[in-house]
Amino acid sequence: MPQSEILREQDRFDAKHSSVTDALVDRALVEEISLSFEFFPPKDEAAEARLWSTFEGLLRVNPDFVSVTYGAGGSNRDTSLAIVERMAKEVLTIGHLTCVGSTVESSIEIIRAFENAGVGSILALRGDSPKDQPDALESGEIKTAVELVDLISAHTELEIGVAAFPEVHPESPDLAHDAKVLSLKEQAGASYAITQLFFSVDAYLALLEANEAAGVGFLPVIPGLMPIANAKQVIRMADMSGAEIPAELLARLEAADEATARRIGMDYSIQLARDLVAAGAPGLHIFTLNQQEAALELASGAGLCR
Repeated sequence: MPQSEILREQDRFDAKHSSVTDALVDRALVEEISLSFEFFPPKDEAAEARLWSTFEGLLRVNPDFVSVTYGAGGSNRDTSLAIVERMAKEVLTIGHLTCVGSTVESSIEIIRAFENAGVGSILALRGDSPKDQPDALESGEIKTAVELVDLISAHTELEIGVAAFPEVHPESPDLAHDAKVLSLKEQAGASYAITQLFFSVDAYLALLEANEAAGVGFLPVIPGLMPIANAKQVIRMADMSGAEIPAELLARLEAADEATARRIGMDYSIQLARDLVAAGAPGLHIFTLNQQEAALELASGAGLCR
């Protein structure tokens, strides 16, 4: 592409993207990949101050979009909506929507609230039952993420994203089954997928291979990465999600003191990010845990700070 055309395409980043798909296409046109961040609703005033400080700091590296998590059964609904409304004024924002324990009516109500808040995309997730409501999935009207995608498609023009599982969903028999489910999500109206956390480029490539075999068409799969800055926290979250930390890395993290474990973990995270970029990932979605330093370190290490 001639330099003049590259500059014209680059000028498009001065405005907010209207969708994740547009962001991916715009980046591809200038031979780049997308950068994005995930945040979660805070539980107290101190955590809220940290969230907004982190958000403002990460805006300085020009992310293409951000996402905000949403608790199962609407446990943090009002807080999440307030956050996405504020973020959406600054950058393309994805609102998470889970269906565990939800009714059709309440889900449509959230969709409308997202529209009013200026959200550009919805990430449709089944979610897990809260510990204090173990039967929430069975009692809800919407049982699967595929059903939720169907519902969203029927009630809004907003873009829809879904989850993908390089390490296999904890309730799935194998990767082939996960890929078939992802194909159904695509057929129901999903435009892109963001993975759950994982720790191996081979796992990501195996997912893409399974997707191709299952007939997944043009659905881009964006790796979701959690920087290993707090080793104990990441190990705990990996265990909860069913993601496998490589045995050698796990042994090194568990044997090290806190500072050394952080260095080991971040070095590994940055190399994984670089390997994913080299493997052709369309973007990187960094799970910030509302912490600025590690997210910036990972984005910079991957060469995505702009």
